[in-house]
Amino acid sequence: MKILSIETSCEHASVALLLDGETVERTLEGHSNHSERLLPTLKSLLADAGVALGALDAVAFGAGPGAFTGLRLACGVAQGLAMGADLGVAPVCSLEALALQGRGDAIYVATDARMGEVYSAAYRLSDGLPVVTAPPTCCPPEMLALPAVGQWTGIGSAFAVYGDRIPPEVLDRLGPQQRDAVPRAADVARLAVRLVDGGALVAAEIAAPLYVRDKVALTTAERLARGGRA
Repeated sequence: MKILSIETSCEHASVALLLDGETVERTLEGHSNHSERLLPTLKSLLADAGVALGALDAVAFGAGPGAFTGLRLACGVAQGLAMGADLGVAPVCSLEALALQGRGDAIYVATDARMGEVYSAAYRLSDGLPVVTAPPTCCPPEMLALPAVGQWTGIGSAFAVYGDRIPPEVLDRLGPQQRDAVPRAADVARLAVRLVDGGALVAAEIAAPLYVRDKVALTTAERLARGGRA
């Protein structure tokens, strides 16, 4: 199977090519040059592997939730590539991809959503792949809550940014958290495989990011009320 994947939901962006079970991944650091470097890096990745765009089984992208600009960039590029080569698109939840880096088989993912909020979801691993226990949501860190049963391991940037605002009863059931982990294109490609196998690809023209927050901007008063800066 051959899958090209894009993950730009945060500042630590990456692209990857899954080729018959082996994955090559390249990183793109810094929001400022994602749009400039993304297409050249993808083209270089394909050229170095000797794979034509039309030979792919799918183009995958990290659909979020995450930074809106990054999600639109990944989606737009995936759509453009897929349309040009008559390929299907695999939108993969970025939190689900991040869960693949977690320890154990019960993973609680929490990432910084900015504006004083957190994106979170809970997964249990089955045969090495995440199964949703609690779907992605967006809320203030004080409102985070674990599924009722069992111990969990935590992963994501929210634990570094909002550790002092997350309820103690949540932290007590998580143990040490993987605070520096970010979603990776290699994991997006890995999860895209089951979408290809399951016939769950979408047409390029209807591919869309995963938005779980209705409001994308706050007033100064709202930012201050949530612990942000004016």
